[in-house]
Amino acid sequence: MDVVVAQRINALNGTMVKISCTFTSCYRIDTSKFSMNWTYKESENDTEEMFMTFKNKVTSMWTDRFGGRVKFAGNLDKNDLSITISDVQLEDEGIYNCYVRNPPDRIQGHGIIQLHVVPELPPPRDSTIAVAIGASIGGMLALVILSMVVVKCVRRHKKQELISDEQKMEEDGKTDGEAGTEEGTK
Repeated sequence: MDVVVAQRINALNGTMVKISCTFTSCYRIDTSKFSMNWTYKESENDTEEMFMTFKNKVTSMWTDRFGGRVKFAGNLDKNDLSITISDVQLEDEGIYNCYVRNPPDRIQGHGIIQLHVVPELPPPRDSTIAVAIGASIGGMLALVILSMVVVKCVRRHKKQELISDEQKMEEDGKTDGEAGTEEGTK
């Protein structure tokens, strides 16, 4: 039997949170043999406090911690044993255990969920400054690249002018030299 849970859930204080627990089994659920328990403990070293069970039917157990805020939100036909906690309190933070037994499966399934309750949402981040800095850096890089391309083109153009000037001088020198040799033979 495999039990699938989220290892860590974050919940905002005062809201409703769903703690999911699903399982896979080779056998269909026989409600007369099937059992499920949900427990809570504040930390690893504390004892577990059972707050929901299933033996022929889902039974929420009244606890001072949760009062009537915990409800079964699963669907046994879909192997879903999820619960919801309404009006989540900071004191609800802790370790939740989902235990499943589905005979003739010999192994008891067990899922462990760490619930973390945040007192308030963090303030929204203003990314205007980051966008402005990024755009400025991008613009500066574009200018540097553009100036490098312009410098390279100007240098290449000057080099081509020098080469063409040298070729003209060589051609002028050849024509002068050729004319001199022709005159000498005459």
